[in-house]
Amino acid sequence: MSDICPRCRRPLPWCVCAAFDPVELPIRLLILRHPQESAAALGTAPLLAEQVRGTRLVTGLSWPNLAKALGEVTAEPSRWASLYLGGKAETKPTDLPLLLLDRKGAPVADQAAAKSAISGLILLDGSWAEAKALWWRNPWLLKSPRLKLNPRRPSLYGTLRREPRREGLSTLEAAAFALAELTGDPSLFPRLTAPLALLVQKAKG
Repeated sequence: MSDICPRCRRPLPWCVCAAFDPVELPIRLLILRHPQESAAALGTAPLLAEQVRGTRLVTGLSWPNLAKALGEVTAEPSRWASLYLGGKAETKPTDLPLLLLDRKGAPVADQAAAKSAISGLILLDGSWAEAKALWWRNPWLLKSPRLKLNPRRPSLYGTLRREPRREGLSTLEAAAFALAELTGDPSLFPRLTAPLALLVQKAKG
């Protein structure tokens, strides 16, 4: 068995550290990772945690509230937005690349003002079924607004991993896409997803 890289935690032939370009952003990240996802060969949550300084990555099925998941005494859910696709039935055409929904699942009237108030993103890391389980096991997520992605491009995984829906992206891509939109810095997407692009390149040989 190949030695494991201590930073990206992948076998040395699959190391993607050369593509890391860490950033410090005004928006914090909290990744809730399903226990079964921790062993996924192409999982991207650790890559995201290495890329965005201050990211908190926790593995489990449920937490009492946002503060507990963050490992902090208090936290304001209204300042955090969760990235979650939701059901197909609620998907409606939109020209916005990133749509902010209120607690009832309706689009927020003043999208720009609401998005500017976001100070943190919550990501559910796992397969579609695993992410759905995390969503339902943590009802406190409903206290935060929700972001839905409308990406202009398919996942970098291509044929390596099938996504259940067109707007389905890896955890790393979803965060990079949302952060690029929220900060107004389009360069963040290629910068943050560079390790995944290198991983896919290695996988394709």
